[in-house]
Amino acid sequence: MLKAVLFDLDGTLLDTAVDFTAVLNAMLGERQLPPQSYDEVRKRVSDGARAVVSLGFQQQEGEAGFQALLDEFLERYLAQLAVSTTLFPGMSEVLAHIEALDLKWGIVTNKPARFTEPLLAAMGLDQRCATAICPDHVTNRKPHPEPIYLACKEIDCLPAHTIYVGDHRRDIDAGRNASMRTVACAYGYVSAGDSAESWAADYLVAQALDLIPLINQLHTS
Repeated sequence: MLKAVLFDLDGTLLDTAVDFTAVLNAMLGERQLPPQSYDEVRKRVSDGARAVVSLGFQQQEGEAGFQALLDEFLERYLAQLAVSTTLFPGMSEVLAHIEALDLKWGIVTNKPARFTEPLLAAMGLDQRCATAICPDHVTNRKPHPEPIYLACKEIDCLPAHTIYVGDHRRDIDAGRNASMRTVACAYGYVSAGDSAESWAADYLVAQALDLIPLINQLHTS
């Protein structure tokens, strides 16, 4: 029986790409460089800030000046974490439904704690989630199962009684590596040239609201 739901953060629970886009385009504009669209940025958010900076400035990590651009991007993002960030459509109802069933929910993300913790506080989620595991809390990040094992330990729930919901292949791999059922989010930040259908998740949802009947099914089975 399902007892807990774990979520990836960016692209699964929260639509953070709007704020990533705003920060990137502010930097590009100051340098008289062309802006990037939200659609292009959201395809790269799941691969981290390095991928977003690389998109905007057409530079790769290790090239001269890249680290300075990345540092500036991260500091600017930290200063405006939740200006336009929102829960994905339907996710508010999903979280309320999970709580109404008296299930626990938490977050396992590759986003560092210095961004995750203030972001969750700004969104009013820090007091609702049972755990929020970041790379800072473990030795190995996803797709290694260590973060998921730690989350399960903190919420006192076996992986077999938990599902992991994510929008990237590494999320599904991490859940599978932890012997946990997985849910792929086709609505999320699926990288360019990739498809959620190809990740071999146990379940696939086209929108966040599709999680409600799935949770009901797993909770009663």
